[in-house]
Amino acid sequence: MEHSSKESERRRYRRQSHAGRKENEKQECQGEKGRENLLKKEEEEEKKTFLLGRRKTTMETQSDENQDQRQDKRGCFECCIKCLGGVPYASLVATILCFSGVALFCGCGHVALTGTVTILENHFSKVTSDNAMLTDIIQLMQYIIYGIASFFFLYGIILLAEGFYTTSAVKELHSEFKTTICGRCISGMFVFLTYILGVAWLGVFGFSAVPVFLFYNMWSTCAAMKSPMANFTNIDSICVDARQYGIIPWNATPGKACGSTLGDICNTNEFYLSYHLYIVACAGAGATVIALIHFLMILSANWAYLKDASHMHAYQDIKMKEERELQDITSRSKECLNSYT
Repeated sequence: MEHSSKESERRRYRRQSHAGRKENEKQECQGEKGRENLLKKEEEEEKKTFLLGRRKTTMETQSDENQDQRQDKRGCFECCIKCLGGVPYASLVATILCFSGVALFCGCGHVALTGTVTILENHFSKVTSDNAMLTDIIQLMQYIIYGIASFFFLYGIILLAEGFYTTSAVKELHSEFKTTICGRCISGMFVFLTYILGVAWLGVFGFSAVPVFLFYNMWSTCAAMKSPMANFTNIDSICVDARQYGIIPWNATPGKACGSTLGDICNTNEFYLSYHLYIVACAGAGATVIALIHFLMILSANWAYLKDASHMHAYQDIKMKEERELQDITSRSKECLNSYT
């Protein structure tokens, strides 16, 4: 009995083990089928993504072609807008005003000085030795006028270029453009030099008003002589003495013009032309003073903008360094945790 019971238990164990093996085989077959199904799904998804990628690339190429066509159509207009956006209009206006003022002062002043010499030699100082010093001074002033014209031509171009530089620096304040210490020092030097030139041109403006005053006195005297309302018993008693202004020495002959001689001087082309050219030269000196004041305001504002831009870039550099340090610390901490785990 015991032997039969043991055999029956062995048979049951064998049946159970055989059934378990069958179940394991079934599970393995199902697992393999599931893997095959997953591989098939992955292949189908890859094909779908590949097709979608192709469609996207084709769409992107079409959109790029359309954008290129639009850019070709709008390219000239956009380039013009970009170019106009980078122009420093304030510096351009100041440069044009400075060039026009200096040109008027130098050109009209040169011709007016030549006419003044001819008037003095023909009517006030007929001896050449008396006005030799005056002619030398006038020639020296004409050479100075040549130097002023050439200097301010170059200086105006330099200030306009500096305006372009500072305009690009301000417009690219938040980009990779960085101002240097040398650029800020150059801007400060231009501010100082423009201030000195502005003060000097104030003196030139005052000096250019002196011949206008002298010629105006002569013109008003001649107009008073010609007016019908004037009752002069002796016209020859009305005189204009050029010696009292310090233009010619006291021993110059005749040194003054009276009566009809004074009227003849006022009727000459040299007097008329020199008088109006002195007025225009004085106006040109005033325009140059206004242009230099304008330049001074522009340069001061640009220097302040560059200073703020340098501080902003320094702050951004510090911020970037801190962010990098934080990223390094976090990456190191993650590596330490991974190594510890």
